[in-house]
Amino acid sequence: MTTIINIQNTDWNQECSPVIQKQALSALEEGNVLFFPQLSFKMADVESQFLSLTIVGKSKNVSFDVSTGKLRGSEVGEVETTMLQNMMQRFAIYSNELLFNLLPYYKADLVQSQTSFRPVEVAGRSTSWRKDDTRLHVDSFPSRPVQDKRILRVFSNVNPNGQGRSWRLGESFENVASRYLPSMSSPVWGSGWLLQLCGITKSRRSAYDHFMLQIHDRMKADLEYQLSVDQINYEFPSGSTWIAFTDQVSHAVMTGQYLLEQTFHLPVNSMQEPSRAPLQVLERLSGRKLT
Repeated sequence: MTTIINIQNTDWNQECSPVIQKQALSALEEGNVLFFPQLSFKMADVESQFLSLTIVGKSKNVSFDVSTGKLRGSEVGEVETTMLQNMMQRFAIYSNELLFNLLPYYKADLVQSQTSFRPVEVAGRSTSWRKDDTRLHVDSFPSRPVQDKRILRVFSNVNPNGQGRSWRLGESFENVASRYLPSMSSPVWGSGWLLQLCGITKSRRSAYDHFMLQIHDRMKADLEYQLSVDQINYEFPSGSTWIAFTDQVSHAVMTGQYLLEQTFHLPVNSMQEPSRAPLQVLERLSGRKLT
């Protein structure tokens, strides 16, 4: 079962002692959530205009590519777009600083990916079962294969009305994999390259991506599992921040509005204990290499 580990940082660029660094690294790789109850992302007064559903139209979030500066999914004017870009870039920088101080073991190999702003209320949102994040799942994305990398995410609740973000947290990844892997089909030879060639995926889908996507879908489709599996409820208050390997932590988001999220990718071999990674768990259980 996932454990919430409290860390009392109050500043994004706060130096962490070697003891805290060691504890945080071990807890994260074991599949736990690092929680910073006093670490908030401060929005400027002028940025409060973005705390509105009108900025996204039909989309559920705004995404920012830190490498190109490109913003997607927003419905704001030119001046406001620049302001929104600056806000999200600031969160990307802060997230970098947090991880580099807390997890220096990863610093050389951590790759910053997409930054997201999610202004839409989770509860009551109409969506397909595959995209329904109120169902327990581990992260895996059809168009964005990770191959041999982990998905590490920093979340910060910026709700201005004091509303928390409510999560359900489920069983260990090994238990999830042991439950669903025996009934899964292997990928068709060459299918990963074909999906990339046809533009369906942004890169080649590995056998590992294939199995992770099936696990994601099996979990969400299994309503009996959703109700009966051992799980806990946890609410992350407004003004707090948390970190998790979301490809490993079984999670569901039940309620919440106005969230900033930063995704990082980390090669499995850059972990302190690579054997804890979903990739190596699946390879051990299946008896084959998956990348």
